[in-house]
Amino acid sequence: MNNNFLNIYNNLIKLTRNKNLYENLEVSFYDRMVILFLHLSFLLKNYKKVESKKNLQKFFDFCIRQIELSIREIGYGDATINKKMKDYINLLFSLIDKIDDWELKNDSEKLEILKIYISNMSNGKNLLNYFEKYRLFLSKNAFKSLTKDIITL
Repeated sequence: MNNNFLNIYNNLIKLTRNKNLYENLEVSFYDRMVILFLHLSFLLKNYKKVESKKNLQKFFDFCIRQIELSIREIGYGDATINKKMKDYINLLFSLIDKIDDWELKNDSEKLEILKIYISNMSNGKNLLNYFEKYRLFLSKNAFKSLTKDIITL
C-alpha cells in the first residue's frame, strides 16, 4: 500500500505544481503548502465516508512524513523542522475544518475561506473554480484510481 500512497501523494504534488493555479500570483513556499493542503483536505473529506479510517489515517501519516522529509531536504535543522511541522499540521487541520461543509457554502463564503489562507488572491475566482472541479473529480473517482499517473482536471 505504501507504493499506492506514494503515487497518490505524487499526484497531489503534481496538482500543486500546476502553473495555472499561480497565474498573476507571487507565491511563497507557504502559499504552495496551502494549495497542497487544500488538495489533501478535499481528498480526505471526500473519501472519509468511503475508505476505512485506518487506511486514510495511514495515508495522512504518510503525507505528513513526506512533507517533513521535504522540509529536511531544504536544509532546516531539527528544532526548526519540529516548529514548522507543528504550524503546518495546525494549518492543515484548520483547512479541513473550514472545508467540512464546503458544499453548503456559497461562492463568496468559499472565496473568503481561500482569502484567509492565501496571501495574494488576485485570481480567487480561478482558484475557486479549480477546487470545485477538483472536488467533483474526487467525488466521481475511487481512492485507488488516484494511484495512476498525473491527474488532469
